[in-house]
Amino acid sequence: MSKRQYWLMKSEPEAYSIDDLKQDGKTPWDGVRNYAARNYMRDEMNIGDRVLYYHSNVKPPVIVGIMEVCSEPYPDALQFNPDSKYFDKKSSEEDPTWQLVDVKFVQKFEKPVTRDELKEVKELDDMELFRLNRVSITPVREHEYKKILEMAGAEEK
Repeated sequence: MSKRQYWLMKSEPEAYSIDDLKQDGKTPWDGVRNYAARNYMRDEMNIGDRVLYYHSNVKPPVIVGIMEVCSEPYPDALQFNPDSKYFDKKSSEEDPTWQLVDVKFVQKFEKPVTRDELKEVKELDDMELFRLNRVSITPVREHEYKKILEMAGAEEK
């Protein structure tokens, strides 16, 4: 079994929030149309990996909780739906371009951690979130993950 990895995945709360995930229990992380983010899901994520849930495009951007990867990667069905804004006419069911994983709810933080708070902590200076700002999924180092849980006053479940 591979060692657990850690990730940060962004979603605009009006599109799909942590409260939506809590209600649904699990969801396909669909609609990702960035090759780097797709490659993380397709090539590197494993069932059981932990994910920081980041609400983006809000003021302030904030980490609101934890989810867990709960499936192997598989094709994102939205790429085949001509009525979807995520439709990709170049993709085919025989050779799909876009992959996703399912994620399940783990916990919502009572004290969310803002991006500004993250930037104030020296141990988090090298977070990929700050380097790869436009990518919706970034890897997180184990010590960064643990520090963010500490900042949120959260215990690992």
